Amino acid sequence: MVKFSREYEASIIPEWKAVFVDYKCLKKLIKRIKIARRDAGPPPLLAAGETGSSYGFSVLDPVRSIAARFAAHHAAASSPEGEEESLESDSGELVRSTDKHEQEFLEKADEELDKVNKFYATQEAELLARGDALIEQLRILADVKRILADHAAASSRRGRGRALGRANSMPPPSPSVNGSSGRHLLSGLASPQSMSDGSVELQQARVAEGAAVAEEVMAALERNGVSFVGGGLAKAKKDGSGKQLMGRAALLQLPATVRIDIPPTSPGRAALKVWEELVNVLRKDGADPAAAFVHRKKLQHAEKNIRDAFLALYRGLELLKKFSSLNVKAFTKILKKFVKVSEQHQATDKFSEKVKRSPFSSSDKVLQLADEVECIFLRHFAGNDRKVAMKYLKPQQPRNTHMITFLVGLFTGTFVSLFIIYSVLAHVAGIFSSTGSPTYMDIVYHVFSMFALISLHVFLYGCNLFMWKSTRINHNFIFDFSSSTALTHRDAFLMSASIMCTVVAALVINLFLRNAGATYTDALPGALLVLSTGVLFCPFNIFYRSTRYCFMRVMRNIIFSPFYKVLMADFFMADQLTSQIPLLRHMEFAACYFMAGTFRNQAYETCTSSPQYTHLAYVISFLPYYWRAMQCLRRYLEEGHDINQLANAGKYVSAMVAAAVRFKYAATPTPLWMWMVVISSSGATIYQLYWDFVMDWGFLNPKSKNLWLRDQLILKKKSIYYVSMVLYLVCLIFNTTADSENPNSQVQ
Repeated sequence: MVKFSREYEASIIPEWKAVFVDYKCLKKLIKRIKIARRDAGPPPLLAAGETGSSYGFSVLDPVRSIAARFAAHHAAASSPEGEEESLESDSGELVRSTDKHEQEFLEKADEELDKVNKFYATQEAELLARGDALIEQLRILADVKRILADHAAASSRRGRGRALGRANSMPPPSPSVNGSSGRHLLSGLASPQSMSDGSVELQQARVAEGAAVAEEVMAALERNGVSFVGGGLAKAKKDGSGKQLMGRAALLQLPATVRIDIPPTSPGRAALKVWEELVNVLRKDGADPAAAFVHRKKLQHAEKNIRDAFLALYRGLELLKKFSSLNVKAFTKILKKFVKVSEQHQATDKFSEKVKRSPFSSSDKVLQLADEVECIFLRHFAGNDRKVAMKYLKPQQPRNTHMITFLVGLFTGTFVSLFIIYSVLAHVAGIFSSTGSPTYMDIVYHVFSMFALISLHVFLYGCNLFMWKSTRINHNFIFDFSSSTALTHRDAFLMSASIMCTVVAALVINLFLRNAGATYTDALPGALLVLSTGVLFCPFNIFYRSTRYCFMRVMRNIIFSPFYKVLMADFFMADQLTSQIPLLRHMEFAACYFMAGTFRNQAYETCTSSPQYTHLAYVISFLPYYWRAMQCLRRYLEEGHDINQLANAGKYVSAMVAAAVRFKYAATPTPLWMWMVVISSSGATIYQLYWDFVMDWGFLNPKSKNLWLRDQLILKKKSIYYVSMVLYLVCLIFNTTADSENPNSQVQ
């Protein structure tokens, strides 16, 4: 049977570990009580002459002992004050020593209870507020849907009425057979002037109709507690003299673009932005039928944002329910241990009642809100299909199978075998000798190195996943990944092994074809590139489709960094790209080789020594740092002008400046620019080391209880942190030195 302490440590939520009951500390206090009682020995209840048993052991001794204990308690309760003082003096030392540790335990338990209650009350209030806000957003969604549906139905009826009126107003055709029929037909058509007048009137009618719809939408938003910057529609309905304005006249009092007052911490922030865009589109485009598609898309976008917010709310409620149940169980277990050791039944019962009356144990608001969220999600987002609703609200964890482990071993063994075969064939063909073909080394290796670096990156990501799982870091929660489709470390190792197996197999086939004298042997790297691109964009639910689409979505957010909200996965991947500049340069070479006409003539110099290629190489070196700096600026604007985000952006700007100075030194190798390279590269390195060690990792803290580290460490072995710091320092200095010595190199 697993001890509760291990089960408790394995079940607590890592992000909330500091606010859970410190079960280990309370167990240590109970151990102190036990040791103190053992050292003091059992209290003498009766003297040896008072036992009445001077004839050795008897089967009635247990009965006599129990009777003597009751008699002693009765005598202590009815004895005069002098006798109480004498009893206290006889066993006073034992009472004081045990009471001291027991009081310490009760005080510590009370502190833990207050800590749990405060955190639970804070989280409960936050979740309830989020629930109320999301329910308001759902009401707004229903109102806007109804308004737009009514508007579409009315427009359709008016359109049919106008068409019927035009048909009735047309004159009947004449039966004459000469030119008179044509004259009658022309007379039935409107003149160009009348047609233009009709189109202007139609456009004005559409604008007026759109203004009416925009007014209804704004009124629905204001009814549900949404406020506009500058007062909104309610203020616009009154002019300066206090006269009441209606309809389009009120809307004309508003600015060209209205803005909703969105609090930074609002849970419906994304949906409110959609409502703001919808109101402005309605005011601008009016009732134009071409804008109906835009309205429908914005409604779908708002509905998706609200659905995702409800899912996040439900996950938060489930976590808080887990927090409550684990702490209740921890208090129950530790109080049982305490009463067993100290025999303080009365104090234990009082504390148990206090725990039962505590908000985290007795409040049912979270349970009620969770049930309400389930009903709302079932009715509005799952079509009253409970199975579909539970698929989103409570996704099932994928069952672990041994097939993935088997495939990892199979592909790894195949990769090792193929690599040995390739090494032997390359040695026999003289590829690595001085007389070997330089074209093969310069072209084939650059193209295949791109896939090798991708495989290495996936393998290291799998190592990260393994360590996160071992140390109980909930990376799915941090990155906002779905637990049912997120990659595991086995999946990452399978992807890495399959990529490397495919790459080495392509190398072996390419070498066979080259030795056989086949033409177009260099088409094989291109075929591998096309195959990998096809797998990446494959629309079928195979080869980890959810992961592939998530990767493409993250890369889109990175490339267009200033225009998308920065999520944890986005800037984590952008940070990885700053270390993958060699991979980006290999991708640049592959693109140049296959797209710039060098596929046929193998003019390798075109993709290495041309000025355009050199300039593009430096642009690619800038890009990861530029993307990361733009992300920091976006977060600075979104997170209340946090100065730390500007300082973080400065780290990447300094790296860009250092790269630009190295580029200038490569073009003008003078002593002045050499010193500029040394100064800029050293400054960027020191800036990056300080930020990563102190700000990101929290290390180099002289006041920490862990020497030059931080107070809270996940790994128990501190040496791992020191070794990681040294390795990071060595790698950073090596990369900076390599760049300074050879700015035009392919590998940093």
